[in-house]
Amino acid sequence: MARNQMRAARGVTAAVVLIVMGQQALAADLAQAVSVPQAGASVTEVPSPWQIRLRALGVITEDSGYVNAVPGSDLSYSNTVTPELDISYFFTDNVAAELVLGTTYANIEGQGTIGGLGNIGKVWLLPPTLTLQYHFTNFGAFKPYVGAGVNYTIFYNQDVGSADALKVKNTFGTALQVGFDYMVDQHWGVNFDVKKLFLQPDFEVTVNGAKVTGKAELDPWLIGAGVTYRF
Repeated sequence: MARNQMRAARGVTAAVVLIVMGQQALAADLAQAVSVPQAGASVTEVPSPWQIRLRALGVITEDSGYVNAVPGSDLSYSNTVTPELDISYFFTDNVAAELVLGTTYANIEGQGTIGGLGNIGKVWLLPPTLTLQYHFTNFGAFKPYVGAGVNYTIFYNQDVGSADALKVKNTFGTALQVGFDYMVDQHWGVNFDVKKLFLQPDFEVTVNGAKVTGKAELDPWLIGAGVTYRF
């Protein structure tokens, strides 16, 4: 009987020792997991995926186009400067999507055999453009990128000049892009950006009661410079 009691006491003692040692090990692991960085230790803040830019944008059009069934007809368009806002979302450090928002106008002039018409009319255009970009991240604060995407241009507030009526039709286009950000700090930077839009809308125009159709080969260059903010 005494021998059995002695064995039981030894077993209980061993169990207590094991429990105490396990609790100490668990406490050490927990302390290591929730340890607070010491003063002066660097903490890297993960940047937000959202970024915005505000640019001054120069819109330089190609002076080309024609009126159907009028040999030698040509068109030219005014160049403009306008403010532009874009919103970017970074899926990864390298891959982002950018939505470009801005509006401007174009005066349409007759050239070639229709040069006597002078100013045919004026249209405003809203060309939201969505591009998918690749950003290069191995140049420090200098962050170049390239992109390609699609554009849908809406023509509105169409006013006539020498024409009796003018209707430029909304159309899809494509876009190529190259640019860079130079980041001054984690949030602020400067930006330079060049886009080429391939944009050739159809139009209808009525002159002296005769209705004709044609194509306006705008194909503008969009050259912008401004500031970048990364949230």
